[in-house]
Amino acid sequence: MSLRLELAPSRRLAAAIVAAHAAAAAAVLTVLDGFAGVFLALALLALGAAAAWSRALLRARASVRSIELGGALPVFHLASGEALPAAVGARRYVSRLLVTLPVGAPHFSPWGRTLLVSADMLRPEEFRRLRIWALWDRLPGVAAAQLPA
Repeated sequence: MSLRLELAPSRRLAAAIVAAHAAAAAAVLTVLDGFAGVFLALALLALGAAAAWSRALLRARASVRSIELGGALPVFHLASGEALPAAVGARRYVSRLLVTLPVGAPHFSPWGRTLLVSADMLRPEEFRRLRIWALWDRLPGVAAAQLPA
């Protein structure tokens, strides 16, 4: 059984990313005076915008647009059109609001990458299936008695 999960952009996640970077920029401005503080604060804001653009709004070419589960390895489909099979590490975080998947190297970078999927990026039933897969490494099945005759 194979399942393809199409990810949608998340404005909430984008806002949270930008807000966290804005808080870091404000902290820098309280500690550093002058040009260095302003430059570092602006750099943090730019980093937050770039992270929100690629990770939450899925606009970069390297953004994961869909995940295909059910094969030997999950396949991550990028906005550029590439399909990358990659192992997912065991240290996953699963909650009712988000799932983190540590995706292994070498496809995403020499060090790997952690994919964060928030609940509003998928329909509720798809997010539930992703959560079950992340916890148990298998897709939920249907009991034989529930199958149509």
